[in-house]
Amino acid sequence: MAGSEPEFKPLMAVALSIELPEENLLALLAQDSERAMELIFRQYYIFVCRSITRILPNGHIAEDLAQDVFHDLWKKRDTLVIKSSLTAYLRRAAVNKTLNFIRDRKIKWDDESELETMTSAVPNARQNLEEQELRKLIDRTIDGLPERCRLVFTLSRFEEMTYQEIANELGISIKTVENQMSKALRILKTVLAPVLQNS
Repeated sequence: MAGSEPEFKPLMAVALSIELPEENLLALLAQDSERAMELIFRQYYIFVCRSITRILPNGHIAEDLAQDVFHDLWKKRDTLVIKSSLTAYLRRAAVNKTLNFIRDRKIKWDDESELETMTSAVPNARQNLEEQELRKLIDRTIDGLPERCRLVFTLSRFEEMTYQEIANELGISIKTVENQMSKALRILKTVLAPVLQNS
């Protein structure tokens, strides 16, 4: 029977025009796995990719990791027990998959050159900005942080992980987490201070 089991084949990410309630998708997953996986993939693919790119802003890698998230879901479909919501489950799976990818790449945590490049490339933003423009500037600044700073900052601020949790996930010391947060906050302050002073 296992040999004749259908394979999970990802489709193009065509969002559904009408989103189905999670309970319906989970019930369908228990009855008709293939159809359920197609619907789950279409409904959540973009969401999973965004969850990944929030931590690791590389579209190609995000797509690969998103495929892995859905492939893992497919492999676990018969034994899967989701105690939270499907959205929360997929978001956590995406974050974990991304952290594992980063850990496997063995990122160096002491590169000061990226910080210098980033701070010297900060644009002169001495103009009054509307709230939406300020939000865009903050997002651009976060996206432009050196990789290690952005990763630690994102996990702390958006994933609400403690410094200890970040250190454990990334296999680094709390001191390194603190240093990376300090760098990230210093860059954000450098970029935003002129704007906030003039607003």
